[in-house]
Amino acid sequence: MSILLSFAPVLLFLAFLFLLDTFRLVRISTLALVLAWGILAAAAAYFLNNWLADSLQLGFKPLSRYVSPVVEELLKALIILYLVSRKKIGFMVDGAIYGFATGAGFSLLENILYLQGATPDYTLLTWFIRGFGTALMHGGCTALLALLLMGGMHRSGKMIAAMWPGLLIAFLLHSAYNHFPVNPMVQTLFIMILLPLVLMITFHLSERKFQQWLEIEFNSEIELVKMIRIGQFRSTKAGLYLVSLKNHFSPEMLVDLYCYISLYLELSIKAKRNLMLKENGFPVMAEKDLMPKLKELAAIRKKIGLMGESALAPLIRMNYKNLWKLNRLQDDTK
Repeated sequence: MSILLSFAPVLLFLAFLFLLDTFRLVRISTLALVLAWGILAAAAAYFLNNWLADSLQLGFKPLSRYVSPVVEELLKALIILYLVSRKKIGFMVDGAIYGFATGAGFSLLENILYLQGATPDYTLLTWFIRGFGTALMHGGCTALLALLLMGGMHRSGKMIAAMWPGLLIAFLLHSAYNHFPVNPMVQTLFIMILLPLVLMITFHLSERKFQQWLEIEFNSEIELVKMIRIGQFRSTKAGLYLVSLKNHFSPEMLVDLYCYISLYLELSIKAKRNLMLKENGFPVMAEKDLMPKLKELAAIRKKIGLMGESALAPLIRMNYKNLWKLNRLQDDTK
């Protein structure tokens, strides 16, 4: 029973979050990776916390309240920061799931260590608090860190600035939990009620925003591609803007800018098409020419340089969301 109470709640809650992901943004392989990292992070934290306790001559309370939260949240955050740097997380929904999975893996090994050191005075209540309180706390802190990180990336695209609010909140919440400001049972019940509520509201708002982004951009891009193919691009606002650049760039540069817009729109539409297929339970369409086109887009982007990208910013802004979209399309070709 102690094993069930320690492991089942966090794994069941992770499965619940995974099922909430209607757009199927989460990859099973990446989910397995973050779970594994959470386990490795717990092992590293175990040795690092013991070393710091011996080196700094710290007792259990100061260690658990002020040092361990920093060590453990930093270790858990590393995999989320890595995935964001590689454009593997696009929206708050998948960030929250990967964050919670990291914390779930961490809590699994931590509870195994507690089981090994269990004494007769460890009752079922102890394992209930470990499973429904501490384990969910670990998952919730990293999920919240990922949510705040993704919000910052969508606003600024700069990871250094975006990561600190989430890290700080995770440190403070973890430290507050380890202070046990109220009865541990009350604290556990509070987490059991509040965490699902916060994540469900966040999921609802994030997925609604994702749906709006998908539909609005998809329709406008389809219309632009249609105008390009029938030779009426110059009559659109985007075409008129591109024509207005002729006094600032050479004819060769203007051709490159036009090719960049045309190729980007084609790939962007295909990326959104794949997302819509996944949302409705269909497999993505395999196209052999996707990878060459992605490489061609990267080559043109390099050729036009920062000056060309800045000139096209009113039409195409290579922010984090758009880079993630193209990176996901590349993954779909594998």
